[in-house]
Amino acid sequence: MPEGGAESMDAFDYELPSGRIAQYPAPHREESRLLIVDRQTGGWRDAEFPDLVEVLAPGDLLVVNDTRVFPARLFALRSSGAKVELLLARPLDDTDPERASGRTWEALVRPARKARPGERLTLLSRDGRPAREAWAEITGTHEGSGMRALELDVPAPAWEWISEHGHVPLPPYIDRDDESSDRERYQTVYAAHRGAIAAPTAGLHFTSGLLNRLKDRGIESATLTLHVGPGTFRPVIAERAEDHTMDAEWIDVPEATADAVARARQRGNRVVAVGTTTVRALESPNRQGWTDLFIRPGHEFRSVDALVTNFHLPRSTLLLLVAAFAGTELILDAYRHAVDSGYRFYSYGDAMLIV
Repeated sequence: MPEGGAESMDAFDYELPSGRIAQYPAPHREESRLLIVDRQTGGWRDAEFPDLVEVLAPGDLLVVNDTRVFPARLFALRSSGAKVELLLARPLDDTDPERASGRTWEALVRPARKARPGERLTLLSRDGRPAREAWAEITGTHEGSGMRALELDVPAPAWEWISEHGHVPLPPYIDRDDESSDRERYQTVYAAHRGAIAAPTAGLHFTSGLLNRLKDRGIESATLTLHVGPGTFRPVIAERAEDHTMDAEWIDVPEATADAVARARQRGNRVVAVGTTTVRALESPNRQGWTDLFIRPGHEFRSVDALVTNFHLPRSTLLLLVAAFAGTELILDAYRHAVDSGYRFYSYGDAMLIV
């Protein structure tokens, strides 16, 4: 389908039993399954994630997203005593979260109906009790987005306070509260730059040992940053993919990474993107700043030759991206195999390699 052509979102649906949705990660990061999908043959085979070392070839370039998830979910009380959830989406005083003060935010407030400018909320500590001298004031409303502008008034540097009292922003399909172990497991081992409210989950399967084995085999690596925002979980409610508006996310593709990509392609090796976020950053026309690139069937890939990715929700922009890369029919056939074969789905689930 040419990019921009109309296609019903019904084409990107599939049945998934709720029991296939992983609620916890595998006991150890490398202990995930890997479904290897071959675009040339139109087939697939079952493997284990460490088999990646043998499947990739010396000279291939592995590109990862080194964003770091911060505990972006806070809870607060209204003056009535009603509990409110605050999801800190992006700082307002700087586009780069590492430079931002952490005090002013664009945030999702739930329930949002009564969250009006001027309201002052009492923040709760991580144990659920009112925190000492800690408030959040709603200072504005972003019409049409469901977002609110917030200012935090806390008795410590804001980032320190958030780190101590915030909760890991687990995806909505993980039906449990966050636990202390999630602070480590919902984070890649190479996470470096603070700013994501969701993990680039394809990277959760890597350990330092596996990365070293890949390096010893002659597989190169490079990093970039895309700070994953709330749009990653925003469903496509439009009937046609082309009518969906993609949320913008901040990217930074270092010059060294862009050069490594160019060299790999010049010598005939593959650029292997770890995660859909890495694909969006590599395929975006700009190397730094906001990107709202919406990759769907018909997109012509300029930089990516292979993709490591998890399994994605039906009717989602992430499923559209992998369908664009591998073909809708092949991907949905492979998904049906994964369902029938007991693969674990979504953020804490198993992985797929598309070559």
